[in-house]
Amino acid sequence: MSDTLRQELLEIFAGRATRRYGLSDVNQLQHALQAAALAEADGASPATVLASLLHDVGHMIHGLGEDPAARGVDDVHEQRGADWLAERFSPEVSEPVRLHVAAKRYLCSVESDYFGKLAPDSVRSLTLQGGLMSPEEVETFRAHPQHAEAVRLRRYDEDAKDPHARTPDFDHFLRHVDGCRLP
Repeated sequence: MSDTLRQELLEIFAGRATRRYGLSDVNQLQHALQAAALAEADGASPATVLASLLHDVGHMIHGLGEDPAARGVDDVHEQRGADWLAERFSPEVSEPVRLHVAAKRYLCSVESDYFGKLAPDSVRSLTLQGGLMSPEEVETFRAHPQHAEAVRLRRYDEDAKDPHARTPDFDHFLRHVDGCRLP
């Protein structure tokens, strides 16, 4: 892995990921590590493990301050983060990140019990992010080649909020970078 990319990732996650993750009792770094650890334990591909680690990078690279959703602002972190990742990684990493908010909307639309699993801040942001999907939006989402990985990522995302979870460190997951980088 290039030292430049490693340094960039460390600066973002060690330097900016210490803010609280929404209303949960974990910070952004703990949330990222837990999501990646869940993906790894589930046998996900290296790209999905890396996407799980980096899925909320968009929250850390905008200048909107902490918790813009509380102010009624959708920070479009999925788009911002996916665009940033697409400059560095394959679509197998960037596209599940781009779709992970759509995956929340999708799951709330097609699984009757999914909404009840959402954390309070995720419920709040759902409205800002478009709410439930229409039948047409469901079909469009299902047609995307990365939709299944986005749904997997979304499930890891929802479960990655345990203040007592033990995970490998950030460097452990960076071993996937070289295999997922753009040439």
